[in-house]
Amino acid sequence: MKFFYNLERKFRKYAIPNLMYYIIGMYGVGLLMEMFAPGFYWQYLSLDAGMILRGQVWRIATFMIYPPGSGIFMSLISMYLYYMLGVNLERIWGAFRFNVYFFMGVIGHIAAALVVYLFMGRTVYLTTEFLNYSLFFAFAATFPDLEFLLFFVIPIKAKWLAMFNGVYFLYEFVRGNMATRVTIFMSLFNFILFFLLTRNLSRFNPKEIKRKQNFHKQMKMMPQGGTHHRCAVCGRTEKDSPNLEFRYCSKCEGSYEYCSEHLYTHKHVTSGSPTTGDTTN
Repeated sequence: MKFFYNLERKFRKYAIPNLMYYIIGMYGVGLLMEMFAPGFYWQYLSLDAGMILRGQVWRIATFMIYPPGSGIFMSLISMYLYYMLGVNLERIWGAFRFNVYFFMGVIGHIAAALVVYLFMGRTVYLTTEFLNYSLFFAFAATFPDLEFLLFFVIPIKAKWLAMFNGVYFLYEFVRGNMATRVTIFMSLFNFILFFLLTRNLSRFNPKEIKRKQNFHKQMKMMPQGGTHHRCAVCGRTEKDSPNLEFRYCSKCEGSYEYCSEHLYTHKHVTSGSPTTGDTTN
């Protein structure tokens, strides 16, 4: 989606790097609060649309501190799991894409609570459950064959776990009332929108990732003082501009890397075609 790519070029400098550090820190605060001041979160910090409309606007941010899992042990395990999911997604996508995905989920939660309250007269208390599920769905779509140990014993691929959870949510969506449907749809809308409309699936294919990793291993053998990144169009390297970002194009044959200015405007490289020139994809 060209609009999103243009948005990324203009606003990626505002992205928060290592976002999961801060999210896990918030979960840690929420866990301590649940241990030493149970009930405080639900009374003053939860996502209560009615209280938000009465002026307690801080709830649109503070609801995110609620920790995943139940009990100290499971919460710590869940926090570590979601930390690893988020860190790996940011590593593959880049900070801007990950920021947009995560905060789209936050906005979806807030919108769901307000819509249900204003149009259905009901209050739904959304925590971070759906937000964390959206992270898992994104991870499973990016690394479908990566295995998890179910109950710490049974190996199962991420795609099957995601499908199982997806079927559960679909079942709840079908059998639930309108408030439940709105809640599920809007809370997971970041996954639906982000992946169906803006995501280049082949770019994050595990085979593409392995190809890039092999290429980087070869680059490590470069003599001291050399460069690790070079745009195949303009020839600029990371030494020309420390803030310049480089990405691979999955449609080009071979390991061709491009700077942010030419990633979406270069001519795709096929057998015998030139790598230079600035033409629109």
